Amino acid sequence: MTLALLHTSPVHVPVFDALRDADHPGLALRHLVDEDLLLRAGESGPESVSDEIRALLAGVVAEGASAVLCTCSTIGAAAESVSAAVGVPVLRVDRPMAAAAARRGRVVVLAAITGTLAPTVALLAEEAGERSVDVRAVVVDGAWACFEAGDRDGYLDLIAAAADAVTEADVIVLAQASMADAVSRTVTRIPVLSSPRSGLTAAVAAAR
Repeated sequence: MTLALLHTSPVHVPVFDALRDADHPGLALRHLVDEDLLLRAGESGPESVSDEIRALLAGVVAEGASAVLCTCSTIGAAAESVSAAVGVPVLRVDRPMAAAAARRGRVVVLAAITGTLAPTVALLAEEAGERSVDVRAVVVDGAWACFEAGDRDGYLDLIAAAADAVTEADVIVLAQASMADAVSRTVTRIPVLSSPRSGLTAAVAAAR
């Protein structure tokens, strides 16, 4: 069984390899990295890259992938939309996290880039269904500049500080998979949710 992962940054590769080794030893992962997808989605909207995603995934499915996990929240919905066309389950990494958060009343979403906010808020509303959920979205100032510069510690420290500054919330959602390690740097008593581990677990189940 092979699980393909679609990334828009190479920084995700070692993260998911480590999670695989810890939680799913022996699982074969096939990493696809296309940084331009995020750039084009930011310029023209996530739906504009659906055809490119479909072509990429069709290739990896032809090579034996049993399922695909998209680790980019911005293009997650576009990736999910091509599942029927490529013939295997295509999952977005943040859906299990969103499902858990949507069970809470007051949710604060932290993101490093503006383009991630709308897809994440929409996903929370989808998972909430008829439940009443109050969602507040925040872009962490300076975080994306640190990410692009390769300053991982600066990036995570800014996200952790933003989480610690949150008040009047039942849960904090870290919208991007790259933010996950900030959880260990927080001191807030509000639960802080990240997506990589739960997303990978769901994808493994779908692949099986």
